[in-house]
Amino acid sequence: MKNLQIQYLFFTKNKKGIADVLYDLEKNQFEIIPYRLSEKLQIPFVVFFDSESSTDKMSELIKEIQQSTIEPKIIAISIDTVPKHLSWQLLKIGVNEVFAWFTTVNPVVILKSRLSYWKLTDEKVRFLQKSLVGESKVWLQTLHQIVDIAMSDSAVLIWGESGTGKELVARKIHELDKREEKKDYIVVDCTNLMPNLSGSELFGHEKGSFTNAISMREGAIELANNGTLFLDELGELPIALQAELLRVLQEKTFKRVGSNVWRKVNFRLISATNRNLEDEIKKGNFRQDLFYRISGWTCRLPNLDERKADIPVLAKHFFKEIYHRTQIDEQVLEFLSLRTYQGNIRELQQLVSRIANKHIGEGPVTIGDIPQSDWPDFDKLHTKKANTENELEQLVKEMLYGGVSLRDLKDMIGDIAKREAIDHERGNLRMAAQRLGCSQRILQMHKKGSNLKIHKSA
Repeated sequence: MKNLQIQYLFFTKNKKGIADVLYDLEKNQFEIIPYRLSEKLQIPFVVFFDSESSTDKMSELIKEIQQSTIEPKIIAISIDTVPKHLSWQLLKIGVNEVFAWFTTVNPVVILKSRLSYWKLTDEKVRFLQKSLVGESKVWLQTLHQIVDIAMSDSAVLIWGESGTGKELVARKIHELDKREEKKDYIVVDCTNLMPNLSGSELFGHEKGSFTNAISMREGAIELANNGTLFLDELGELPIALQAELLRVLQEKTFKRVGSNVWRKVNFRLISATNRNLEDEIKKGNFRQDLFYRISGWTCRLPNLDERKADIPVLAKHFFKEIYHRTQIDEQVLEFLSLRTYQGNIRELQQLVSRIANKHIGEGPVTIGDIPQSDWPDFDKLHTKKANTENELEQLVKEMLYGGVSLRDLKDMIGDIAKREAIDHERGNLRMAAQRLGCSQRILQMHKKGSNLKIHKSA
């Protein structure tokens, strides 16, 4: 039974070469489907090309593929040799893999292994989305990176602003870790390490090694043996302890405080910080050699401003999972989406908590449930509107003096407004039309026109 589906399209005139490749694929249980514009099949794409193919045309069509699905998987297969400069160009425009079919050993095996790995990562991403909630492109890319990290055995450095979910991501990496007999997940908050006891926290101590050491104690490093050690806010680790931690990572041995016995240890290290450690190295606050040891993989978590499309999704998740509120008025979600969150997801959750706790009785959560202390500053909004009008007036003057006609100016502003309204309403043309005060048909024609431009350029 054929169970490996791929869509294909080609930018080469070498029909015999394509026919031979397609025959090889069918013979190896692939179901191959010609790609048609505007189709939205969630299966991998194979792009056939040769050294004479137009990179511009390939780029335009790959953009069309990327619009048809949030996280497309695209393989570029050359019928002849692959020029080195072309490989990099293809990767830059969104292709995941590039190789030449007839000069590569076992190309079918390579293709099958890539598809199998992507299928596995997609399954794990869906698992992560249950707790690492979000559907935006930037967040799905982050989740795919988290899966790649978890399936390796490297040390991991997670960095991002406060409230972006660093500790939750660290726990999920431990959960997905491929080690069969992994042990415990041990957390050390480096901001809470006391200078006189920090060595004991990490390395443990022997009975009587210092005042009040009334019994032997195992430290975090020993407890994490054959498991995972998570060092939260590693940038706060005292410089003296950085040297001792480096030795542990290099030698895989440690001594308890007050002991002369070296003990072997093996753990996976995951570190997190909201600081730019490379800047801290320049300031002399962090060891460069330690940085290289802890950052086998580096994962940057986007802040909430970079994934605004996820705010309604996150808000609904918090309302439902924590406060059991399933009916949320659209105005509430709009209010939440238009705010900025210095504390990121943590701040959003706190705001949802205040709204949910103010809600009384049955029925949907409405804007009346928003505490007055969280209302927008309307005076500031009016000032912002006046400033925006002044900036827009200046921009229009510059464009008119630059030769832009009134009609072009109207079309440009109209297209921007339509696009932004459609994006804001997450593709709901009825809601977007209501926001703009125009008919839904106008927006349908706008979307149709945008698609035609893409198709013509392809």
